[in-house]
Amino acid sequence: MKTRFLKPSEVRRSWFLVDAAGKTLGRLASEIAKRLRGKHKPEWTPHIDCGDYIVVINAEKVRVTGRKELEKLYRFQRSQRPGGLKEIPLWKMREEHPERLIEHAVKGMLPKNRLGRAMFKKLKVYRGAHHPHQAQQPKLLDL
Repeated sequence: MKTRFLKPSEVRRSWFLVDAAGKTLGRLASEIAKRLRGKHKPEWTPHIDCGDYIVVINAEKVRVTGRKELEKLYRFQRSQRPGGLKEIPLWKMREEHPERLIEHAVKGMLPKNRLGRAMFKKLKVYRGAHHPHQAQQPKLLDL
């Protein structure tokens, strides 16, 4: 029996809604990354983007364990010059841009190539409980 690979025209995508309130950041991010890649489907093909769309709400209520809230730093390279490295602690990132916490965690779990960038575009993260994707009728996903 031969292995059958999926063609891009045969991909069936669904929309899922995830409520991040009270969920642990790393565990939530790994499940989201798996669904963005399409690895939960039996017809998963490694070289085709066969994942689903994921809408995450209540990003500011995501939970982190241990002392990460005070000690974890997000580092961003602003330039190649000395002093061009910007460091933001997790507690400050949660106040200003809580969506970026989930986006940063999920992006690190996706492939680092053109296919990974295409998968990342299917992730939509929002601060509160409201989102503009009501027309797609996303199914509630309990992770």
